[in-house]
Amino acid sequence: MKKMILSVFATAVVLSVSLVTVRAADDPQTMPSVGQMAPTFTLPSQDGNQISLDSFRGKWVVLYFYPKDMTQGCTIEAHNFQRDQAKYDAVNAAIVGVSVDTPDSHKQFCTNEGLTFKLLADPARKVVDEYGSLGHFGTMTIAQRNTFLIDPKGKIVKVWTKVNPQVHSEEVLAALAEAKKG
Repeated sequence: MKKMILSVFATAVVLSVSLVTVRAADDPQTMPSVGQMAPTFTLPSQDGNQISLDSFRGKWVVLYFYPKDMTQGCTIEAHNFQRDQAKYDAVNAAIVGVSVDTPDSHKQFCTNEGLTFKLLADPARKVVDEYGSLGHFGTMTIAQRNTFLIDPKGKIVKVWTKVNPQVHSEEVLAALAEAKKG
């Protein structure tokens, strides 16, 4: 009898976990939208310091999510942001990248690629999920390539999803110029 009760209990646990997994996969992610205040957060950067979104108040913020350090598309996107860093500085805009990689991975990526802007580590995937940017590549959980342009008061003014890393920095600079007009 004891074995039967344990067997029924184990089956119920397995079914519950399966249902939760299926339910979670069916739940659409909620992505913050234009006009909303950007969700605040604090994450470690490549230098180990804790960086808060609030620390950029008074500046434009290009908050970009990317899949993985030291991969082709992510390196291209980061190089293009770095190439245009002076243009972002000229319009009082900070570039902030976020992935599920660790601070040590970010440090190596920045060192190898000469990146000077902040890369924030979200291995717990909390912020990536909060921004509706959690994705999967095979068995890996990654950040999807999405970007949020946040104004100096903390409001989202533009959202890009599934960006093309080749031209994205130019798109962001054009949107910044347009947003600053209005």
